[in-house]
Amino acid sequence: MEIDLLRNYPKTKRNTQARSEEKTPEVRAIARQFGAEFFDGDRQYGYGGFSYNARFWQPVIPDLQAQYGLSAESAVLDVGCAKGFFLYDLEQIIPGITGKGIDISDYAIANAKPEVAANMQVGCATDLPFDDDSFDLVMSVNTVHNLEREACGKALQEIMRVSRGNAFITVDAYRNAEEEARMYEWNLTAKTIMHVDEWKAFFNEVGYTGDYFWFIP
Repeated sequence: MEIDLLRNYPKTKRNTQARSEEKTPEVRAIARQFGAEFFDGDRQYGYGGFSYNARFWQPVIPDLQAQYGLSAESAVLDVGCAKGFFLYDLEQIIPGITGKGIDISDYAIANAKPEVAANMQVGCATDLPFDDDSFDLVMSVNTVHNLEREACGKALQEIMRVSRGNAFITVDAYRNAEEEARMYEWNLTAKTIMHVDEWKAFFNEVGYTGDYFWFIP
């Protein structure tokens, strides 16, 4: 189902034209390493400093809790967990919940928020190191689109495999020519970008039956 569960995540006005002008092949290559430069280096490579702030995820988690009936007995996986800020806030708002995280970035995991670091590991979304039906909810925000199309499909299948039916993802997408132009100006790391209708067809093709929404700069 298409549902905006990030509606309470703070929005940032983005200068897509400026991003496009500085986005050289070298810059893109460095960003796609998802290392120190991407998280905490110069803004041209990614976040320009990735540090914890409660204002981002804390307003979002009550919507997730209500949508999926999360409780202290629930288990949640964050695919593309970065430094674990979502997992930390999840545990603050729903004490006792089991939160796990996986990310391709050695740097992010090595610099994880200490309170949740023990529940995070390095790994790829195409081969999740968990048993079938392990989680009440699998989250993946702005992550699977960083893979080539075939690998992206495999990641979506893995998300469904380890979930007990509930999943929520966001992916780079567009609905019209103007949004498509802005997306390609802004995009730094994504390898699979499609029209929203193409994404929906792709979900059907690979068997992704979870919830979804779009990142559109």
